[in-house]
Amino acid sequence: MTPWEIRAVEFANCNCNYGCPCQFNAPPTHGNCEAVTCMEVTEGHFGDTKLDGLRFGGIFSWPGAIHEGNGKVQPFVDERANDAQREAILKIMTGQDTDPMATVFAVFASTLSEAYDPIFAPIEFDVNVEDRRARFVVAGLAECVGEPIKNPVTGEEHRARIDIPYGFEYELAEMGSGTATTQGKIQLNLKDSYGQFAHLHLNNHGVVKHRAV
Repeated sequence: MTPWEIRAVEFANCNCNYGCPCQFNAPPTHGNCEAVTCMEVTEGHFGDTKLDGLRFGGIFSWPGAIHEGNGKVQPFVDERANDAQREAILKIMTGQDTDPMATVFAVFASTLSEAYDPIFAPIEFDVNVEDRRARFVVAGLAECVGEPIKNPVTGEEHRARIDIPYGFEYELAEMGSGTATTQGKIQLNLKDSYGQFAHLHLNNHGVVKHRAV
């Protein structure tokens, strides 16, 4: 197993209501799951291959709950990545060189029945986890924005977080609102639905712990 480790900033948007039932082992809001996610590696490596500064993600669609399977994914990777970096990122994304079910990548990979060829494209990425604001654009493929949830009475920003001590993606995530459109093999049109802002720290064995349980 090639040792790898990444620290990354992530924004994800899915079709569920704020909070996302999946985070609580409940059925998805509308019976199915559609999502787009993107992250930027602030520091990382796969063996001797450095991954700092690279961006990647995927567009996902499942006909039911994620754990029921039969999902599809359109992976995308920063066009700036060289051949070794592309191979490393795709191995991480598909759950290779990882303990079984230890990361969100490995879990999602186990639920997919179809994975389209990865798209290598320019990726604009600007995400502030603490402010709950995000924007990423994958040229010709996806555009997504995130913002704080607003109080429906006062219009003020509302802050809520999800703390998962034994999760496979993050320890703590900020909740927000996301809107996204995607093109190509998986076409999504999400509006004011679940948005997730998080700092990730993952390696072959899962989430690297920083918080006391």
